[in-house]
Amino acid sequence: MLQDAFPSAHVEEVSDGEDLLRRVMADSWDLVISDITMPGRSGLEVLKQIKQNHPKLPVLILSMHQEDHYAIRALKAGASGYLNKDCDQKELVEAINRLMLGKKYITFSVAEKLTSNFEKDAEKLPHELLSDREFEVFKSLASGKTVSDIADQLFLSTNTVSTYRARILTKMHLKSNAELTVYAMENKLL
Repeated sequence: MLQDAFPSAHVEEVSDGEDLLRRVMADSWDLVISDITMPGRSGLEVLKQIKQNHPKLPVLILSMHQEDHYAIRALKAGASGYLNKDCDQKELVEAINRLMLGKKYITFSVAEKLTSNFEKDAEKLPHELLSDREFEVFKSLASGKTVSDIADQLFLSTNTVSTYRARILTKMHLKSNAELTVYAMENKLL
């Protein structure tokens, strides 16, 4: 689809976050389209590293995750735009064209979320107060993964994941993984 819309473009696909970083660091790119969920490092981590080394490189996050859960986090991490993978092909082409002009691209629903994001932290839901890594660990815990599973998935030690878990429970005023799961289901985060 991208090759049809941009016939003169050179399009490459990568297997994971490390591969994406290697390619971005080795070559000159006009645009990166990345997901949030990738094997190994999370897309948000990779995005932050890309922006540290190439602050002007536009990065469009194209993800299966709902905008209301990740778009603001991605934009804060340096993304130039955020789209759900269910978007219309025309919208994807429009987003790429805007980014190639040096502009940002957000959907109407993300714009609404951004305007409401100016409210005080006290008015935010508990999961919105978590850091990106804490949110990632929270979702994994809520989906039933063990500390060991999460450590393996994120290339962290079990002690580090346990520390994240303790912080998450404290910030969200919860007491157990079961409560995390109930909270995630009630807020449609799973």
